[in-house]
Amino acid sequence: MSAKKESLGKTLGVVLAVCLVCSIVVSGAAVGLRKIQQTNEALDKQSNILTAAGLYEAGMSEDQINATYDKYIERRYVDLDSGDFTEAPAPDYDMYKAAKQSEFSKRITDSNVGFQRRANVASVWLVHDENGAVSRVILPVHGSGLWDLMYGFLAVDADGKTVKELIYYQQAETPGLGGEVQNPSWQAKWEGKKLYEDGEVAIVVKKNANPDDPHAVDAISGATLTSKGVQNTIQYWTGEQGFGPFLKNQKWRS
Repeated sequence: MSAKKESLGKTLGVVLAVCLVCSIVVSGAAVGLRKIQQTNEALDKQSNILTAAGLYEAGMSEDQINATYDKYIERRYVDLDSGDFTEAPAPDYDMYKAAKQSEFSKRITDSNVGFQRRANVASVWLVHDENGAVSRVILPVHGSGLWDLMYGFLAVDADGKTVKELIYYQQAETPGLGGEVQNPSWQAKWEGKKLYEDGEVAIVVKKNANPDDPHAVDAISGATLTSKGVQNTIQYWTGEQGFGPFLKNQKWRS
């Protein structure tokens, strides 16, 4: 009996020791790699913004990405209700985190975009040309797909009405179906489409859309709900509750 207790005690001791060592190793790795992860996340975000800006080239080095971003991209903040530029609410402001705090956000009404609240202040990125003029505006957009929220950037021409790029960088849709939102050939169908008609949001995503229709984009084959989610997302963010007031104001021209 005594031998069994001793054996059991040693076994538990070894298990606890192994668990302790493993937890220390994992924790140490997480802390040690955190800075690298943050750097890679920032670089990935810059790459996506440059893609939306039409400035990303395959094979760009980290230094090239940083230099191109610093030269042509300007981050600003917008009060979504007024459509005016405003100051960042905090140095490390994150509109997605702010949307979860009632004092920094508002409840969404009359929309099936797929989330309940949006931040009062949103980030936007102005793209400058060689002469310093704004050539396009990049808007962060997100909304529901079939399985989860999808996150992307909508680049709008300096006229505030014409789509230049729509890219998705985070989604959980079915590969080969809804996951085609990240297919460059489908994303290319958005270029030149008009967001408004007679002052109202008019962009739609539908099956067998006429390529010559300035307001229609062909839906993704076999992904009806994902396509509907994209339409809801773009309609919401270019509407009055989203960036509609900002796009009408065109404050980036001044």
